[in-house]
Amino acid sequence: MSDEDTEMPPRPPASRTQKFTTAELINAEAPERAPARSHGTRTVITSLAGVARPRDLMEEIGAVAGAWRAKIVTLFPDAFPGTLGLSLLGKALDSGLWALDTIDLRPFGIGKHRNVDDTPAGGGAGMVLRADVVAAALNEAAVGTPADRAKWPVIYVSPRGAPFTQAMARRFAEADGMTILCGRFEGVDERVLEHYAIEEVSIGDFVLTGGEIAAQVIIDATVRLRPGVLGNAESAVEESHSNGLLEHPQYTRPAEWEGRAIPEVLMSGNHKKIAEWRREQSEALTKARRPDLWERFSGK
Repeated sequence: MSDEDTEMPPRPPASRTQKFTTAELINAEAPERAPARSHGTRTVITSLAGVARPRDLMEEIGAVAGAWRAKIVTLFPDAFPGTLGLSLLGKALDSGLWALDTIDLRPFGIGKHRNVDDTPAGGGAGMVLRADVVAAALNEAAVGTPADRAKWPVIYVSPRGAPFTQAMARRFAEADGMTILCGRFEGVDERVLEHYAIEEVSIGDFVLTGGEIAAQVIIDATVRLRPGVLGNAESAVEESHSNGLLEHPQYTRPAEWEGRAIPEVLMSGNHKKIAEWRREQSEALTKARRPDLWERFSGK
């Protein structure tokens, strides 16, 4: 039998792109299983892929009542939890001591291509995140949160913000949770920051390509202060900045290494002398390395 005599199976019809009107998209039913990402004991919907309507409020499974919660508005939800899912913070996340929601900014974009930014008014390089797009995401993030900013701070990570400090981390840790807006491009339309009275916070005098790394820094410093997160609560009391001073030097085994021995006082067992030595070392280090901190500390 020749190849020409072989009967070929019928070809399936070519797939066609299915189009929807806006009304159809809004009213469409979500599939039984929407794509989800699990952060700890919770499952959160983080994408519109496979969901033919604006995303519902993130669904939760096994959320721990009263857990401190971080809500992150970002163009890159896949950046989370990142390092926050590792070590002690990761264990605390898995056990439900704190929770993490990522709110993808892209689905709130405008038009066919879900545009989230536009050119700066008055001209200039780069793009600016639109106020209407950011507002829609912030409104979703606000669902179920207290209006009192003392109980639920809303911040925007920005190099022009107030410097992030240990005192600020303690304030955030004492709240029920917080919302963090991660910027991109040339920043965010000033009007949305004013309208929502958003607190601007900076992690240093430098510029990053986006706010995701800065958000992780702030969350890390904050969550570790929550009860039960650190293995030893005293660790948060004795470290740098907790009392306004830099932390004293630390040592461990072996007793001698490369001709350098652990200071004798630390091996003495005299807790009073050890505490005095550590205090002296903290003060000396702060004077030498951070005169600005020393000035504030000594002026108390």
